[in-house]
Amino acid sequence: MFFESEGLDHQGYCFRPPSEAYSILFQATLGCSHNKCTFCNAFKYKRFAIKDMGIWEKDMAFAEKYCKRQKRLFVMDGDALIMPMRKWEWLLGNIRQRLPWVERVAVYGNAKGVALKSDEELARLRGMGLSLIYYGIESGHPDVLKDIRKGADPEKLVEQARRLKKAGFALSVTVILGLAGREKEKSYGHAVETGRVLSAVDPDYVGALSLMLAEDAPIYERVRSGELVLPEGVDFVQELGLMFAHTQLSNGWFMANHASNYLTIKAHLPEDREPTMRRIAAALNGRIALRDEWMRAL
Repeated sequence: MFFESEGLDHQGYCFRPPSEAYSILFQATLGCSHNKCTFCNAFKYKRFAIKDMGIWEKDMAFAEKYCKRQKRLFVMDGDALIMPMRKWEWLLGNIRQRLPWVERVAVYGNAKGVALKSDEELARLRGMGLSLIYYGIESGHPDVLKDIRKGADPEKLVEQARRLKKAGFALSVTVILGLAGREKEKSYGHAVETGRVLSAVDPDYVGALSLMLAEDAPIYERVRSGELVLPEGVDFVQELGLMFAHTQLSNGWFMANHASNYLTIKAHLPEDREPTMRRIAAALNGRIALRDEWMRAL
């Protein structure tokens, strides 16, 4: 997803979660400090950098004057959580003082960026008003994580996510259906192990997306060469059913309502488990139509 504005200084495409569609988009950084995930082309043409504080000040002044209807603010780009604490202290302090109507501040984060913050620093960020972290897990299977060059194994992903939870952040985790390809054994392992990791993290929100190819994403070459065979529509739904069945949340949402998915589900766990499993079974049995290919989008 992206949004461009003539007011705020937004350089290049600005990606944000769907739930941040009506938020102030404050581009504090450019690109992604990792920028190696093979499925992602979002930041391939940006070198990671923290933007000049003069630009921050101009953007803050613009938001202060023109963004009084927006109750949420999203800090971009790809993993702005990695910024040093002195930058976060300036930003969150100015949001609190100059944008007092903002009720939620959110950011993308990854395991590397979280690991660079101490428990005390995470608690301070939470206390200063950062409240929601979008955290990409993608897969719980170690081989899949290596293949996509995620830069973390399942244990690290779980450990750093738990630290965020302990610090009091709301946690929204992203996973991607289809990353292991169509081969049944690999797809099964990806689904089951991802469910296991999600259960260990116990996030507030799970967002399941389905893999869609961009020609400039590195994974495209694996598909073009035949090394990786993509699942078909029903394969994605089978994988979704397995992942969902192996995910236990104490009080969280499991959603597959992104435009990339063939089947939409929105379940609050644990109480929506059985009706959601019935919906997935109905789709697999042909009683619920899957989304047409032309309707899918990133």
